[in-house]
This record gives sequence, structure tokens and C-alpha cells, in this order.
Amino acid sequence: MSPEPHGIVRALLRLQEEVGWLPPDRLEALAAELGVPLHRIESVSTFYTHFRREPPTGPVVEVCRDLSCRLAGGESACERLRALAQARGSGGEGAPPFEVHAVSCLGRCDAAPAAALGDHVLDARDEDAVLAAVGANETGARPRPARRWPAADPYDDGTLAPFSVLRGVIEAGSKTEPIERLEAAGLRGMGGAGFPTGRKWSLVAAESAASKVVVCNADESEPGTFKDRELLHDVPHLVLEGMALAGHCVGASRGLVFIRHEYGAERLRLEAALEAARAAGGLGRDLFGSDFSFDVEIFVSPGGYVLGEETALLECMEDRRGEPRNKPPFPGNAGLDGLPTLINNVETLVHAVSIVHHGVDWWRGLGVDGFAGHKFLSVSGDVAAPGVSLFPVGTALADVLEAHGGMKPGESLQAVAPGGASSNFLGPEALELPLDFDALAAAGTMLGSGAAVFVGGSRDLLDVGRSITRFFRNESCGKCVPCRVGSEKAVALLSQGAGLSEEHQATVRSLHETMQQTSICGLGQVALGPLLSILDRFPEVAGATGGD
Repeated sequence: MSPEPHGIVRALLRLQEEVGWLPPDRLEALAAELGVPLHRIESVSTFYTHFRREPPTGPVVEVCRDLSCRLAGGESACERLRALAQARGSGGEGAPPFEVHAVSCLGRCDAAPAAALGDHVLDARDEDAVLAAVGANETGARPRPARRWPAADPYDDGTLAPFSVLRGVIEAGSKTEPIERLEAAGLRGMGGAGFPTGRKWSLVAAESAASKVVVCNADESEPGTFKDRELLHDVPHLVLEGMALAGHCVGASRGLVFIRHEYGAERLRLEAALEAARAAGGLGRDLFGSDFSFDVEIFVSPGGYVLGEETALLECMEDRRGEPRNKPPFPGNAGLDGLPTLINNVETLVHAVSIVHHGVDWWRGLGVDGFAGHKFLSVSGDVAAPGVSLFPVGTALADVLEAHGGMKPGESLQAVAPGGASSNFLGPEALELPLDFDALAAAGTMLGSGAAVFVGGSRDLLDVGRSITRFFRNESCGKCVPCRVGSEKAVALLSQGAGLSEEHQATVRSLHETMQQTSICGLGQVALGPLLSILDRFPEVAGATGGD
């Protein structure tokens, strides 16, 4: 039997879904079936933490241990669930037994502290609901009803049908005009890097290869970030239309959505949108009577924050360990299977369709105080009403906080990370700053993936910094020695049960400098930045105490 393209990861996911783990004899059989050496299977299955190499004793409840969930009491909730699981395992509470695992961010920061049983998302504090789910073995995804955004819809003006923008572009016959609109609008990538979207499209379009690929990066895994989850749920057709539009402009006929495995409900919505698009002629062969063919498939990620880095994502899709590649070549030149590959974030594709339809002046008119465009923002932490909102670019962070109900009762703002766990923390003075890439960079932080995490005055900021550093340590792929060793050393210094001495602070700064200059990807380059921003802006916290 010939190997299925990109078959190893998909086969492992199917096997684990079938039996709950990856038995050695089944892996040997899988290697023979796919016609690959067993060491290829072993290399992949031991790299991704989602794959289980030991049989579980029962259903596995995963509890998020990272930033927003930690602020909401996730650690204590996890310990209580472990005690319940232990009591069941010893026979004290009856069958069935279950396991509790602390895991990296589940992408449910608005429902902190979050737990998951398969694709079934739970409140980690609701022990009765967890036990009921365990008893029923409720692992399937439960799609939520669609809801409206708390601001203007980014696309539907009441007259347009899905894929009508793509149809208009195909019928107009120009592949360059949409790119020119994106460049004139100044749209930047919304996944964190902020690279100009029009320029990225034009670079891939300029490649002469006969075959090209469009990849939608839907693997948002950074603590505090969950906006793409909402877009995938509420406007999946718009994500697909953005991919097809990009495919038409750059000369690609194949698209893949790389979606994190924790997004079960969103994957169901996306699958339904795919079928609807094909039935309506928006995807498939000879779209709208043209010679342009484009279709999309879903690739489920086996997990890992590092896969948000586009070359690590490609390595995973090619059935290897998710370790970033040395660049050049860049994905736009040689990406998936060596083909020129355009990789865009979910939100970027949504905005691209809007700009191509409404025009540059429309986009520029959305901002406030001279800024252009609008931005989806995940808001979590110690706020009264966590969630996703669509804000005009230039909106002050104070207005962002107010739109989400302000701080929780009894809390005052102590610090904010405007761009998720990888962004540097600022103090309350940051409330005057506008929501904008360049303005936040000038203030010493970044907009990043678009995830504002507000931290209340009762919090131990050194513990917050410890939590983020531990996250990056856990999520390091291990390829770069400075990142692998440096992040581990930093966590060790932070976990000694006391504050950081001046000597230890100097060591952390030295580690940061080395990791920043020598790490292949952004994970190692930013891993210690949030911690250092806390030490720099809140020097009094260095003497605080806290456990691992």
C-alpha cells in the first residue's frame, strides 16, 4: 500500500481516537500499513504531548494551567479534581475512575478556569459537571449557537452572499487588483508577526511554480488568545472565502486549514461550511465558470504552541516533529512539500475579504484618531466580562477594558499584557495607549496575536511571570540548545520558593539575551521577555515568594 500524503499524524490521531492511546503493536502495524520505518512513527508520536503512549485508567480530564486560567483559580481546581480522581481510583467514590492532567492553554481563556474531556469543554470548578461528564464519557464537541459580535459585523452588509466577493473577483479577471487593495490598505498579519499581507501575497504570486498551496493557520495556542476560535465558529465561510480568494490571486489550487485539536466544536462548524461551500460552487473545480479550481481540507494539529510558527507547522503537516526550520528558504518560496506556500492567520483572511469588497477607503475609515482598520481582540484575566470584541484600531486600552465591564469587583488594574502571554507587561498608564501595532511597539510591548490580559492588583506578578516562563519552557520544541536549556534554567531559578535575588535577575537577563540572539524561532526569542518586563516595571515584585 502506497503511503497516504501526510498520513502519519492523521493516522495517529485516528488511532488514539479509536482506542484512547497508542499501543506499540498498533504502531508497528501502522508503520507497515503506511510503508514507513517504525522510527518515523516513534519520532512523531513521542514529540506531540497530545499523543498518549501509556493506556489511561479511564477518561482523561485536562485542566488548563496557564495565565488566564491560573488567575481564575485553575491550579486549585485541578488539585481538587485530582483528589476526586484519586478517591475514585481507590474505590472510595465508586466507578468509573478517571485521570486529571494539567495541560497548556486550551484556548478557552474566556471560560477560565477551563477543563476539557475530549472535545467537551467544562468549568474546572464545577466538580459535579465534571463528574457527570466523566460518568457519561461525554467527549464529543458541542457546537454553541452562533452569536453576534458586540460591534459591527466585519463582512455582511445585508446584501452579500458567501463567496460573492470571490465570484466578483474571478469574473473581473484580475489577480493583482485584490493584492493592490490589501497593500494600499496596509493590512498586516493578525497572528502575531504583523507582516504586511499584500506583500506576502505578492511574493507568493511572483513564484513561477505550477503548484502552490494556501494554509490557514488556525492553531492559536498562546495563553490569552481565542479570537480565531470565535471567527471559526461564527463566520467559517468567510475564512474559506479568504483562502479561495488568496488561492486565486497567488495561483494556488489547494488549501489546508491547520486547526488545533482542542477546537472540536469549531471544526464541526468548519466542516459544515466546507460542505455548504462546495454545494454552492464556492469551492471545487472550475469555480463560477472559470478555469480556476480550489478546494480546502482540514488538518488537525496534534498540539503544541510552537506549531504557530509557520515552518514548524509545515514540519508537522509533513509528518515530522514540529521543529522550526532554518530560513531561508521561506515558506513563500519553498513551503509545504517544497511548494510555494502562503500562510495566513484566520483573522487576516477574514479582513482580506472585507477589504477587497468594501475598498481601501472603507478600511481606513474604520479606525479612530487617524488609525486605519479594526481588530478582533481576545480579552481575559481579571476583567468582569471576558470575551472577544471587534474594536476600531486606535481605540484606547481604557475603552477596551470598559467594553468588557471593567475589572472584577474588588480588583484594580495592576498590569496588562496587550498582545497575549508573549507580550511585555505594562502598568495602568497603558490604558491611555491606542490599540495599534506601532503605538504599542513604541511603548515597549506589542499587539501580537491580539489578546489583552488584564491583571488585578491582588495578584503576585512574579507568580504571573513564573507561569508564563513555565509555559514557554513546556512548549519549547527543544531544537535550539539555548532555548531548551535557558528556559529550563529560568524556571528553576523562579521555582526556589523565594523571590529573585539580584544575582538571579542578572542570570535571567543573560539567558534572555542569549536566547533572543540565537533561538531559531520567536518562542525562544520572547520566552523571558514578559518576566523581564515585570522585573523592570514592577521591581518591588522581585522579592515576592511563591511555589512552582
